[in-house]
Amino acid sequence: MTRVVRERGHEPVVLARSTGVDLMAGTGLAAALEGVDAVIDVASTATSAAKPAIAFFEATTTRLLAAERERGVRHHVALSIIGVPEAPHGYYAGKARQEELVMASGGGWSLLRAAQFHEFAVQMAQRMQVGPFVVCPSMRAQPIAAAEVATVIVEIAEGAPRGLDRELAGPRIESMPDMVRRYLRAIGRGTPVLAVPLPGGFGRALRDGTILPKPGARLGTVTFEEWLVAQAQAQGTTAA
Repeated sequence: MTRVVRERGHEPVVLARSTGVDLMAGTGLAAALEGVDAVIDVASTATSAAKPAIAFFEATTTRLLAAERERGVRHHVALSIIGVPEAPHGYYAGKARQEELVMASGGGWSLLRAAQFHEFAVQMAQRMQVGPFVVCPSMRAQPIAAAEVATVIVEIAEGAPRGLDRELAGPRIESMPDMVRRYLRAIGRGTPVLAVPLPGGFGRALRDGTILPKPGARLGTVTFEEWLVAQAQAQGTTAA
């Protein structure tokens, strides 16, 4: 994200604990936003449980919006996920609360709902290994390269507030377990991938198309296969 901001001729201000800003507590925010014209909120949390996700996004969004009002920031841009309103479960419950707060803020705001990133397959491969297997939820998505999302969201921040913008997804519908398998093969790992249907409303939403983009969404151009080939070349392996 910061690379795209610089490439487009702007100077990024990173809001992170490493730069003296704590979004949860609000410390350092007002000073960091001095002279800032637009804020792109891509803050996230590792939890997948609804209650802590709601607590995180409620705290960070509330404090960020308040600091922006204090400093006269003209444009708040938030990145959300396709399907959040229809499936407000688990992590998505936190994103739903974030969306509510942004939409009710009364200031200049834009909200972009994007599909899962191609990079999500890497996270699954790295974090979900159980014994000799990688466990992946049964899930249909229309993933997009993170770099394409970064370009779009910076373009949004440069302009006037848009409110709820068009959804953004990749060019093809994919199976997440299949994406993980293909990624593992591409980096030379033969780890078996188990597709597990998650229970409840969220599990159904992952499988039944709820998190797929709706008609009229804008689509990126980089397929998962093209992204995979680039990743394999960067790591000196061959995509299969």
